[in-house]
Amino acid sequence: MVAVPDSHALVLFAGAAIAILLIPGPAVLYIVSQSAEHGRRAGLVSVAGVHLGTLVHVAAATVGLSAIIVSSAIAFSVVKYAGAAYLIYVGIRRLLTREPSELLAPRDAPLAGLFTQGVVVNVLNPKTALFFLAFLPQFVDPSRTVWTQVIVLGLTFVVLGFITDGLYALTAGSLARWLKQRRRFLRYASGSVFVGLGMSAALAKRT
Repeated sequence: MVAVPDSHALVLFAGAAIAILLIPGPAVLYIVSQSAEHGRRAGLVSVAGVHLGTLVHVAAATVGLSAIIVSSAIAFSVVKYAGAAYLIYVGIRRLLTREPSELLAPRDAPLAGLFTQGVVVNVLNPKTALFFLAFLPQFVDPSRTVWTQVIVLGLTFVVLGFITDGLYALTAGSLARWLKQRRRFLRYASGSVFVGLGMSAALAKRT
């Protein structure tokens, strides 16, 4: 029988995933800027590219985390604390530094180019990689088949990402102006969330 996460773990994971997906990071800024600059279709194409990039992280987590989780408690702890420390570092850096300028593509960029850029943006997005490394292991039962649980959790993240990022793309015109007007507030809010996520990951216990 294929091992999947239990319903309680899946609900908790979905809540954590939504929390981090809603934080405006590199992928969201990319999607918002493309949708505001080129229209909703371009924004949705960017969403598709971003989450093809997410599937790369899912594949890496399926291979890497499966090996780590079943190997030893020490290896698991090293990954957990390293991921937690980096999440806290990202949060503190976000609190102390100014928001970078939005990622904008050329005005007449073709949809294929936007899709490809979306893939690259999320493959290289540390927020996505660290979410899988720091949080996904907390929802996996190491006494059951690990890789199938990782795939289910990863695909759940992708589906939720399509929904939340799609909403960003569809409302990008007004959202882009709102982000510009409230850039400082969003920087403090997202930085605080990253620090909180890092502390939660550090305190989480192995199943």
